[in-house]
Amino acid sequence: MLDTSVVIAEAEVDLPDEAAISTATLAELHFGVLLARDDEARRSRLRRLSEVESRFEALPVDGAVARSYGALAHAVAVARRKPRSRTMDLLIAATAQANGAALYTRDRGDLAPLDGLLEVIVV
Repeated sequence: MLDTSVVIAEAEVDLPDEAAISTATLAELHFGVLLARDDEARRSRLRRLSEVESRFEALPVDGAVARSYGALAHAVAVARRKPRSRTMDLLIAATAQANGAALYTRDRGDLAPLDGLLEVIVV
């Protein structure tokens, strides 16, 4: 499972032969297009979004993901961090966990409380 940070990375990263994304990543990418600071940035983000949508069939946020999200958000809360500010990251992590996949990310810090609950690979 690719975290949004990996999907938008400019630099090449070492990834598995097969990869998936969550619908939460698509949501973040759509939001990013709307937040673009100017037309050039908007066009670039829209191109990236189109490439991602054509390359991946996003895994849904379903009942299994919702259950995983609850457990992961609880782990973050127990670590005295704020799960609400990490909702999208946690939904992506929950999609990975519910589908038995490792999560590839560039942002290890927000996922530290998930050690032992999910395989996180920093690229």
